[in-house]
Amino acid sequence: MSETKLAAVGNGDPVCINYIDFLSASCKKRWSFVDAIYGVIPFFGIVTRKTTAAPCTLPERLKDLALQIISTQVSDEINIVRLITLARQQQIARFDILLPYPLSESQLITVRQEYAYPLSLRQQDDRLHIVIPPLPH
Repeated sequence: MSETKLAAVGNGDPVCINYIDFLSASCKKRWSFVDAIYGVIPFFGIVTRKTTAAPCTLPERLKDLALQIISTQVSDEINIVRLITLARQQQIARFDILLPYPLSESQLITVRQEYAYPLSLRQQDDRLHIVIPPLPH
């Protein structure tokens, strides 16, 4: 699967994370015991493992890290919070997540509550636009 299919960066466009393809890749992945543990650790996006080779481009790095934290064993809301946390760790303040379906209002509320930091969520059909404001020091 190509890096640009999972996470793409256009000329001046925000990063777009294709959640559908991450779920597909997660289903096809051969899980080791360690992978399974990382998939259910309740750190909501905190990536603690190092990748074998540090990818040089943002889409490659984002893809590798996201594949460590996306799990079909948790809810879509938790996976989205994990992606938001990962984006913040990678200093991505503005991005989109392409979803398989539009989120309900209660799911958006859950994402805001689980993330626990201020953020802007705007949904347009099956695309979730996210803006993470800078955290005060």
